[in-house]
Amino acid sequence: MPSLHELVRAHTDLVEDDVAWLQLLMADWQILADLSFADLVLWLPDREGRGYWAGGQMRPTTGPTALVDDVLGTFIPTGRRRMLDEAYTTGRLVREGDPEWRDDVPVRVEVIPVRRAGRVIATIARNTNLLGVRTPSRLELSYLQTAAELTQMIAAGHFPLSGQRSDHADSPRVGDGFVRLDPAGRVVYASPNGLSAYRRLGLQGDLAGHVLTDLTRELVPARWRPDEETLSAVLGGRDGRATEVGTDEVTLIVRSIPLRPQGERSGALLLVRDVTELRSRDRELVTKDVTIREIHHRVKNNLQTVAALLRLQARRTPAEDAKAALEEAVRRVGSIAIVHETLSHAVEETVDFDEIADRLGSMVVDVSGVEVPVRVVREGSFGKLPSEAATPLAMVLTELLQNAVEHGYAGVPAETSGRVVVTARRIVGRLHVVVEDDGRGLPDDFDLDSSTQLGLSIVRTLVESELGGVLDIGPGSRGTRVQADLPVD
Repeated sequence: MPSLHELVRAHTDLVEDDVAWLQLLMADWQILADLSFADLVLWLPDREGRGYWAGGQMRPTTGPTALVDDVLGTFIPTGRRRMLDEAYTTGRLVREGDPEWRDDVPVRVEVIPVRRAGRVIATIARNTNLLGVRTPSRLELSYLQTAAELTQMIAAGHFPLSGQRSDHADSPRVGDGFVRLDPAGRVVYASPNGLSAYRRLGLQGDLAGHVLTDLTRELVPARWRPDEETLSAVLGGRDGRATEVGTDEVTLIVRSIPLRPQGERSGALLLVRDVTELRSRDRELVTKDVTIREIHHRVKNNLQTVAALLRLQARRTPAEDAKAALEEAVRRVGSIAIVHETLSHAVEETVDFDEIADRLGSMVVDVSGVEVPVRVVREGSFGKLPSEAATPLAMVLTELLQNAVEHGYAGVPAETSGRVVVTARRIVGRLHVVVEDDGRGLPDDFDLDSSTQLGLSIVRTLVESELGGVLDIGPGSRGTRVQADLPVD
């Protein structure tokens, strides 16, 4: 289905500010659909005046739908729907006296002009399935009265409001809890769910008749209340935004929508949602994240301890071969420790591998022991990688850099300098890593399949088995070029 932006660009003369207004309206029009028990369709005027394009559609969650099929992207020519023409040209709400019949279902249709900055930029058709209409209860009458006031505000250009939108994941909906205030902030009506939410805070009796700000101060401890200005503005119905109130056991989100059908505030609609369980899960997730980061921190510390013990053992080992093997083990353990140190500071179980690659390059050069000054530079970006891929890749990069520095520049005159370039590119689900030096190059008889070097064996095993990639080693433009092609999410 086409998006609102696509339809606007292709068929209308609406400017960017008009589109932003419509998007803000559509972020909140689920409220209007639920209060009206009706389907809403946004109709955009064609730039050539030929008719109207359906730019959005919303079904109610409080009643039966009147539109079984999706109409988004459809076109109605001028003259076919008189009410659309009349509402758009006159800027007034248009109601049809007799219902339309659609698939044996009577549907009452009303068209609301959408006004911004003094001009009509679109219309909303409100379609009510009359088979779901019955003698209205007090709840339904309160819904319909509030819907009528929101409708007048849309036609006058006073709605939508800036501030928190109802398309946020935890934003309250009409069915969560509905509270209607008068201009003084006194509760005129509260739905059963709205009443239940406040009874969880400790209310005894009915909510109607109470000044909501005063009642909330009585029920909610000061440490769980917002500042006094926010409390008075939101729960008094004067400011269109949301806030949280609660106790040690209960947390509520209250969202206020001031009602100004004639320009002056006639009261407010408050939507209330009990988010106690949601906030409890949020706290559990935060605790889990902290625990995971602490585990990574402790693993890093333990690995550094292991590296220190190996380094101490290497200093006390007289055999040069054994000393070199222990020093290589220190570097390998150190590369894994760097990954865990990075993860201990990360919010998610992913790491920015560029930082790790740069630190590995510095570590290898510092402990290489070669007489030639070597510089490791990175070109391109590894991007973010999951921890399960970062650890083996860190070991691979450590081994490749160590080989490039030790073998590429061993025996090279000390007055020269070396340069190792690490290139990383992400292309269509693949990570291409190239390590290229300008050293002595590979021996003439080098063969990866028959090589007995432990470092290369580790690299090949990690790349092909652990990371599911492909490894290639060959001559570069001057020295040696190693390329690893790896799958990434």
